[in-house]
Amino acid sequence: MKPNASAVAAQAGNAFLTLQSPTHTFSSSNAPSGRGLVCHDRSFRVLSMTRPIRFGAYPLEDYRAHRDSIQQALQRVLEHGHYILGNEVAMFEQEFASFVGVTHSIGVANGTDAIELLLRALDINEGSSVAVPSQTAVASVSAIVRAGATPLFVDVDPVTFTILPESLDQAIHSPVGTQLKAVLAVHLYGNPAEMDELRDLCNEHNLILLEDCAQSHGATYHGKPVGSIGRGAAFSFYPTKNLGAIGDGGSVISNDTTLADKVRWLRQYGWRERYISDFEGINSRLDELQAAILRVKLPFLTANNKRRRSLATIYEKGLSDLPIQTPVPRPCCEHAYHLYVIRVKQRDALMKYLTSRDIPAARHYPRAVHQQPGYAFLAQRSLPLPNTEALVPEILSLPLHPYLAEDDVEYTVDAIRRFFA
Repeated sequence: MKPNASAVAAQAGNAFLTLQSPTHTFSSSNAPSGRGLVCHDRSFRVLSMTRPIRFGAYPLEDYRAHRDSIQQALQRVLEHGHYILGNEVAMFEQEFASFVGVTHSIGVANGTDAIELLLRALDINEGSSVAVPSQTAVASVSAIVRAGATPLFVDVDPVTFTILPESLDQAIHSPVGTQLKAVLAVHLYGNPAEMDELRDLCNEHNLILLEDCAQSHGATYHGKPVGSIGRGAAFSFYPTKNLGAIGDGGSVISNDTTLADKVRWLRQYGWRERYISDFEGINSRLDELQAAILRVKLPFLTANNKRRRSLATIYEKGLSDLPIQTPVPRPCCEHAYHLYVIRVKQRDALMKYLTSRDIPAARHYPRAVHQQPGYAFLAQRSLPLPNTEALVPEILSLPLHPYLAEDDVEYTVDAIRRFFA
């Protein structure tokens, strides 16, 4: 039995795939139920499926999973008639604070605003700098600039992709570190940063440790939820996040009551009393409809993250003997697997190979922030970033979300193994 090795066809108009067998020797004597043929070559297992492969878009699949409850929640808000900073926002703030294990959660318009408001509430503005990795979503850096402060780029660990404490230490002791006031630890892709080491450096040098948790809802570090470790933290509820709204949304969380109160005032024009601005604030409010949707989804976040970790294990086992660096599980941490990002020398060729087979691989991100035209000027005042610049052309995100079937992930693994065969 030697069918065509390239026979992977996409059905017209959708993301369903039919998988046929590549050129290898097969038997069905020990085939798992529903899996069809087993290849005697070590690489290829999933070759004949009982169902088509479907890489559904995560936000849509997430909505479909909760459709009835979301519709009921929206109807409740619409019929109540209170659409701005009402009961839904207040209840979600309480529920999300409880989930993260903090005292305060303040709903805001988006995750970028959440970082900006944190910095403004801490009076970190013009004349101050904030250490932040350049290997992050640009929103982390944009928010610092919007607050009036200056981003100071630091390098990342080549394995975890989060802030490298040694690079932060170098920045602190460099001439550009004299105006440093805070460190923004980004838990990139859902992987917690090395918070103990960062906290020790911040304590030693009187710096404020903040967390960017936009991609890490439900991740833990030494048993503590991310977002509960620093002075304050910012979350995003963009639709693709592990906890996603159907639109934009964000939250600032903290155990610091004074900080939380100031964020509340700043998010609504600096009002402590309605129509009287005690501060120069902005309009950044989580709306009632999004809060109601998030309240529907929040109880499922832990189970969904567990599902993400289960699917990540399939990748880890299936790719372990290939020239690929996969996310490394750390005993101290629970990864949220917002994204499953591998590192591979032949990144562009592999990405082209996968996309030609309708496997949605992507780059997060095509360039580090300091390599982008809008922020390139900031690179001139930062230290060298060798790890960041080495990993950018090698990182590739593989499909992962809680509504994928094991078949979807195994199909992706088999395609990667064929690429390296």
